[in-house]
Amino acid sequence: MKKVRGPCSSEEPKDEEGRQYHISVAPGELSQYILLCGDPARAERVKNLFEKVNYERRHREYVTFTGVYHGLPISVMSTGIGCDNTEIAVIEASHCIKDPTFVRIGSCGAIPARIKLGDLVITTEALRRESTSDSYLPKNIRVHSSKEVRNALIEAAKELGCRYHVGKTCTTSSFYGDQGREIKGFPTRNKDLVRRMRKKGVLNFEMESSTLFALAKVSTYKIRVGAVCAVYANRESKSFISAKEMKDAEMRCILTGLKAIEKLYKADKTGF
Repeated sequence: MKKVRGPCSSEEPKDEEGRQYHISVAPGELSQYILLCGDPARAERVKNLFEKVNYERRHREYVTFTGVYHGLPISVMSTGIGCDNTEIAVIEASHCIKDPTFVRIGSCGAIPARIKLGDLVITTEALRRESTSDSYLPKNIRVHSSKEVRNALIEAAKELGCRYHVGKTCTTSSFYGDQGREIKGFPTRNKDLVRRMRKKGVLNFEMESSTLFALAKVSTYKIRVGAVCAVYANRESKSFISAKEMKDAEMRCILTGLKAIEKLYKADKTGF
């Protein structure tokens, strides 16, 4: 193995083995089908469902496993929290594998009271209440999940018997102030944000999807994207999920993402 001497370009930093600077992944170590999650521990839980693990990489918040699930090649990568981290993960991963499909399996806070704790939200469009995607698109440009990925997630959730909702997501730049939370000692300027988002028909808040969708929209590569999130909070009822319910909801989200990838893989290989 060649000795690693560090990044070789300020524009696309990687080492002599072709490992991307932040994710520490090289070409040949990723599947075309990649689950993205914020939490490194969630990536571990996905890996535990694999029949075989071929590659494992850990660098900073980026924990990556590539292996086999139900006979199919698949990768999972944690990104940490936020759009800035997601930008790094998507760009560097896209330089390691041709024509990637990214499926975000995340957590979120629901807005309408009708959406219950533990439900899933599958995103059609992500409102860009963050600044990372502004480097790629004017603020008035809307960003959406890929239709085939979204449909695969819907079919997967149905088959698994999950309660799910399909609609618009608001992606924010922070968890507290930018989602209008009323936090003792830290007054915000967004106290009516939940009401305003509800009027727009937005289903949930989260912190990554809009940049994921924006990158797919502008990329000269062929990239497909989708997002499914487990509901951990309801902002209208001000309720938060229990530890037991959280574990179960997270697994429903993971299994929905995995089954969606199975469907996409089959469709890509057979045309059906």
